[in-house]
Amino acid sequence: MKELYKSNAKCLIVQSKFSAFSFWNYIEVCKLVDAKYPAAPLGLMTVAALLPQHWEFKLIDENVEELLDEHFKWADIVCTGGMLPQQKGMLKIIERAHSAGLPVVIGGPDPTAQPEIYKDADYLVSREGELTIPMFLKDLQKGAKKGVYIDDTMADMTKSPIPRYDLINFKNYIHVGIQYSRGCPFICEFCDIIELYGRKPRTKTTEQVLAELDVLYKLGYRGHVDFVDDNFIGNKNNVKKALPEIYKWSKEHGFPFFFTTEASINLADDDALLDMMKQCDFRFVFIGIETPDDDLLVEMGKRQNVNKPIKESILKIYQHGMVVNGGFIMGFDNEKSDIADRMIEFVQDTGITLTMLGTLYALPNTQLTRRLRKEGRLFEEGSSLEEDTSIDQLTSGLNFLTKRPRLEILKDYARVIEYIYNPKRYFERVIYTSLNIKVDYKFKPTFKEKIFYLKSFLRVTAKLGFNSITGIHYWKMIFLTLFKNIKGIEAAVNLAAMYIHFYTQSKFIVKLTRDKINEVENHGEDKYNDRMKKTTAVKKTEKNKSKTTMIKAKPQTKGKKGKKKEFGLTA
Repeated sequence: MKELYKSNAKCLIVQSKFSAFSFWNYIEVCKLVDAKYPAAPLGLMTVAALLPQHWEFKLIDENVEELLDEHFKWADIVCTGGMLPQQKGMLKIIERAHSAGLPVVIGGPDPTAQPEIYKDADYLVSREGELTIPMFLKDLQKGAKKGVYIDDTMADMTKSPIPRYDLINFKNYIHVGIQYSRGCPFICEFCDIIELYGRKPRTKTTEQVLAELDVLYKLGYRGHVDFVDDNFIGNKNNVKKALPEIYKWSKEHGFPFFFTTEASINLADDDALLDMMKQCDFRFVFIGIETPDDDLLVEMGKRQNVNKPIKESILKIYQHGMVVNGGFIMGFDNEKSDIADRMIEFVQDTGITLTMLGTLYALPNTQLTRRLRKEGRLFEEGSSLEEDTSIDQLTSGLNFLTKRPRLEILKDYARVIEYIYNPKRYFERVIYTSLNIKVDYKFKPTFKEKIFYLKSFLRVTAKLGFNSITGIHYWKMIFLTLFKNIKGIEAAVNLAAMYIHFYTQSKFIVKLTRDKINEVENHGEDKYNDRMKKTTAVKKTEKNKSKTTMIKAKPQTKGKKGKKKEFGLTA
């Protein structure tokens, strides 16, 4: 193998592909604005910044371009990494790299949580790269051919480098990300964020954030910037110090960006924080709501949502110019039989248009997984996505013995998805949001950009306004918003455009859920559970065998014809 560390090694960095049916993979919507994929691969751009800068880098995102044999011929070493939904893709990259005689470095959330699945990788860099990539490089300098690098301490975010934004083509993406913080102060049982990044939110300095905005600005990027934090307001004191400086920088540069992020519902408790975010031009915020049942919230440890007037809180966020996207889960222990009706009522009453509803999934190394294992209810000792339909928690949930009959959960789940993504119901929520949102957008597109946005609007209108499924609802939304709250029209059209994706995605989810229902009905729930337990036993044996093959390095520190056309797709 070529001596890599000191040489001008050619490093191929690969982002593996997400399924087109994933909740966030709205490729058809991307096409309306001449993009190929929603989000740029921020994690891998950060990895590139942590590797030796005398190396030559090529970043291939399989979501926007094909990974070719010639890319492997060019490279001296391959780096990849990612989350559970990317598991199959990452394993394929390892296989292709080895076929080309190249060493592979892998990291990220899923390899960290389930290293045994990635045992064929040459170097496994676990947890946070700021700590473990230097360990890998020190080992590489010594000539090590394999290694596993673990450091359970938490990285100092103030030492995190500026991602290598220059490695991507901005035109391929709808938005580019910045990570401000890691960690979350809350203790939700099902969540792996606190397992990966801890309960003490760590932030970058304000100067670091402004430096990243500077780089994006100098590279010519304009428009949507997403703060990818799992809870942007986890450290409110630091956020409140950063936002005024972000506003000052934005104003001095003519407001070249607008922002989105993810936060906890207690955002609505802080008027000053909401005002700051509106001033900086935050337009969307994703909030984990999970369930309208307070008893279930207490059981799962999500007390920050308990006894809150959620509808009023969401309305308050709308009135500060931000659209709320919501995360919901079905399948909790002690879930009541009326949960489907309550979920439907809640979603419709709050007007949360982009509703990410999944079934409960026991992720590796979470409190939930440890409890279920102790109770003898966990089907899988790990999470391997072996089927093409295993994409995310919308398709792969309930990997444990449920207390409530599985059949009831699945039927309720399918019913809620069908209801909330019925075109009439979806556009009712769009209208609610567009009439209640109070915007004061700062980002001002150039004349050329305005022409581009007009072209995109006409594309959306052609898709939705002249379609038998959505036409009447689309035009009702347009006219009501124009006459009652014209400033809400941009948000309304953006939300309407997303239905092009959710129409197809929701049908896929419902069909898949119906297939699972048929399977349970045909075999009976007891036989289904027995089969899943047997599968677990086999996987556990294989996992134990694989552990003996791993080498661990010590850390330095701890359309068919005749059918109507629907959105350009075939029915």
